[in-house]
Amino acid sequence: MTINKPLLHIVWLKRDLRLEDNEAITNALITGERTLLLYAFETILLEDNHYSERHWNFIRESIKDLNERLKPFNSKILAVKADIISVINQLMSKYTIRNVYSHQETGILVTYNRDKSFKRFCKNNLITWHENIHNGVQRGLKNREQWNQKCNEYFEIEPLLFSPSENQLLHNTKIKELEGLLRVASLSTPDDAVFQKGGRSTGVKYLESFLTKRYVNYMFHISKPELARKGCSRISPYIAWGNLSIREVYHKAYLLKKTSSNKKPLEAFMSRLRWQAHFIQKFEMEHTMENESVNKGFQKLKKEISGYYQIAWETGQTGYPLVDACMRCLNETGYLNFRMRALVVSFLTHNLWQPWQAASQHLSKMFLDFEPGIHFPQLQMQAGETGTNMLRIYNPIKNSLEHDPDAAFIKKWVPELKDLDIPFAHEPYLMTQMEQQFNDFQLGKDYPRPIVNMEITRKKASDTLWNLRKNKKVREESQRILKKHTLRD
Repeated sequence: MTINKPLLHIVWLKRDLRLEDNEAITNALITGERTLLLYAFETILLEDNHYSERHWNFIRESIKDLNERLKPFNSKILAVKADIISVINQLMSKYTIRNVYSHQETGILVTYNRDKSFKRFCKNNLITWHENIHNGVQRGLKNREQWNQKCNEYFEIEPLLFSPSENQLLHNTKIKELEGLLRVASLSTPDDAVFQKGGRSTGVKYLESFLTKRYVNYMFHISKPELARKGCSRISPYIAWGNLSIREVYHKAYLLKKTSSNKKPLEAFMSRLRWQAHFIQKFEMEHTMENESVNKGFQKLKKEISGYYQIAWETGQTGYPLVDACMRCLNETGYLNFRMRALVVSFLTHNLWQPWQAASQHLSKMFLDFEPGIHFPQLQMQAGETGTNMLRIYNPIKNSLEHDPDAAFIKKWVPELKDLDIPFAHEPYLMTQMEQQFNDFQLGKDYPRPIVNMEITRKKASDTLWNLRKNKKVREESQRILKKHTLRD
């Protein structure tokens, strides 16, 4: 005897932890069928070295926030700790599942392989997997023909509303039954975390405070390590994990620009939203850059890994105050402004002459806003291994004097230097023995001596990389990359 199981649509949430402007949710609700919102804490990601507990706590906070907003609908997110195929298999024991909805994820290699397996699973079980475009990124492109136009069209669409029919979302009582079949994920998080709190409600507050008043200083503070903490929008984690969509942020900024007397900072901010889509699109089309230089000519560049250099860099013990302040700040708070991110990567790959791959996992684990499509292209660009971008080797002393002139950021994050005069806080290694005694400070004991000679290492990196750019393979690859990724329209 065949038992007819009730039909259930599944929305598989990944990096789109929001209800509004979520095309996967909208597409499921349009059908009028009963719908379950699902998030799976997958083993392949929980065990992946690109992620850390700060990411999972942000996601847990995001799900708790969603559950608060789903209370009026008598529903919630089914949050489980299991791989997606296992979850769907279990759900199929209770429901007929013919449709799964999610966004197209531009993720790391393990998610790419997972998606291929899930696609086969769906085909074998007569399930249609509907994937929608995410933040303007197009899948399957061979070049950028018409990409700009398509991206513009995506951004121009009005953000989607969340409007389920009465009782359309699976009721809490039914979700409770399903939780009995599955391994439910804990959503508890520490109360004393210093990171930005996850969830759309908090993300909206950051966005509103930025567009209300903070944006006026955006262009002036964007490069300053301390002032950027308030002068920048600080919404990057909420975009990376999908609490906010780029499209809705863009629309809000565009509307404000119409009436604002400070249009330039808004234009700069909006351009960076488009810039984000461009870089994620690049990673979507060049996925091998997760592990290898996108310019294959640079794959012959061999750098010997130094455990000593890496630990000193990761822990902020290089002897260069701005570099150390940045790394300590990042490790503790999960945030650095863009220029300082570029600076610490430049220092590791150029001055310490370490491969960019050696920076990848530590930085991805520390960045609260880890976004693969930004992370890997930026690592390679700052390491000077694209062949298409200007080679930039950041001078940490020059940058500290320009962007932290009173050494406030340095003294905050490198407290060993807080009592020194400002010039010595920037360059403590210039102190004479008498000056060290006068300040009750001993270089090499209270704070490390510089682990490399910046001028010598800079010259070595510059000479090596500029010479390599003349290589035939590097030039050919540079032309290939430009042809593939230059916006034609």
